[in-house]
Amino acid sequence: MGDPALSRRGFLAASAAAGLGMTALSGCGGDSGGGSSNGTTTIEWWNISTTQPTKTVWAGLAKKFEAQNPKVKVKIVQLENDAYKSKMTALIASGKLPDIFHTWGGGVLKQQVDAGLVEDLSDRTKPWADGMLSVAKQPYLIDDKLYGIPFDIGMIGFWYNKALFKQAGISTPPTTWSGFLDAVRKLKAKNITPIAVAGKEKWPEMYYWAYLAMRTAGIDALKKADEAKDFSDPGIVQAGQHLKDLVQLQPFQKGFLGAGYSTPTGQAAAVGNGKAAMELMGQWAPVVEADSGKGLGSNLGFFPFPAVEGGKGAITEVFGGGGGHALRKGAPQAAVDFLKFFASETTDLELVKKTNTLPVVPGAEKALSDPNTKAVQAQLKGATGFQLYLDQAYAPSVGQEVNDSVAALIAGSKSPEQVAQSITKAAKEA
Repeated sequence: MGDPALSRRGFLAASAAAGLGMTALSGCGGDSGGGSSNGTTTIEWWNISTTQPTKTVWAGLAKKFEAQNPKVKVKIVQLENDAYKSKMTALIASGKLPDIFHTWGGGVLKQQVDAGLVEDLSDRTKPWADGMLSVAKQPYLIDDKLYGIPFDIGMIGFWYNKALFKQAGISTPPTTWSGFLDAVRKLKAKNITPIAVAGKEKWPEMYYWAYLAMRTAGIDALKKADEAKDFSDPGIVQAGQHLKDLVQLQPFQKGFLGAGYSTPTGQAAAVGNGKAAMELMGQWAPVVEADSGKGLGSNLGFFPFPAVEGGKGAITEVFGGGGGHALRKGAPQAAVDFLKFFASETTDLELVKKTNTLPVVPGAEKALSDPNTKAVQAQLKGATGFQLYLDQAYAPSVGQEVNDSVAALIAGSKSPEQVAQSITKAAKEA
């Protein structure tokens, strides 16, 4: 996860060197969280909820908080995933972060913490944060201190079109990798596009390699590789070969290398409009499919990533994470109050009911009704291992190299061995 001793100056210099520049963005850091002449405090909240109904629900929650706290105004900035990451990198380079900002935790949050940019919430959120699900808080714990408050927890798995599976003669979802490849062949034989993927954005492609590495090398191998800065484990290399085997079947939609995720012609829309049979995506997939496309309704199903025959991993080991909020160093009390409001059972119930979010407050579990959401939660509850998204678990430069190298493998410009070599090189230089 990078050098724990990385200085703030060194991290900011490294961020600037990433090539994203120092975009001028008003209202962040020193300009936000300020008081006005009438005693009103304005807090700036950056999130990635750009699809419906989540965008509207979250805006409504901000208004509800303002109504309960008349001396506080919430300024919302909502950005699509990749745009958010790029602009946050620029802000980090400038040393100014929003009062409240989206985080996935892991290595990226750790480097922000090591740079002295993030507020320690351990004491400021007691006792209410203690009542949240322990597994949901894990990505935000660094050196036993809490730097983020979760609002979601979940996992990556396959979302599939039951009608298209039936049309291809697939009676049950595959549980093995060889069975999965057979399902892809059956779908292609019926002129059905098996898989939609957002090749332009890379991170959805990374999910395949990460899961295959977990299944072949075992979940502990990914952590050991990061700690040793060496990704040459034969099982990890084999993951690339398994992915190459899939790519050679040409399973993806036409133009996938230039496709976005939530765009009208992207990955989620292809599945939501019935133009592709599957996508490998997180618990938010049904909402985005319905927002970007028509949505599949009762034809939508979910199954976990298959086991790889002879591999060290188990189908009960899951890959995923959740969403959380962190605060900039020195954020006002109003920002902490907003986190408490967002983490309340009342808010969590609303998120579960209206956006299919998986609950992080135990009392909100009673609101679960969607069968697919229940299926994801059942997989999570039965999980024997959990791996955070690699582009968040690892240091930023390493996570980016994972995304880039896997994308190159899928595009045909890197071999499985070269993927492992490139990530190892990035890890040694991080």
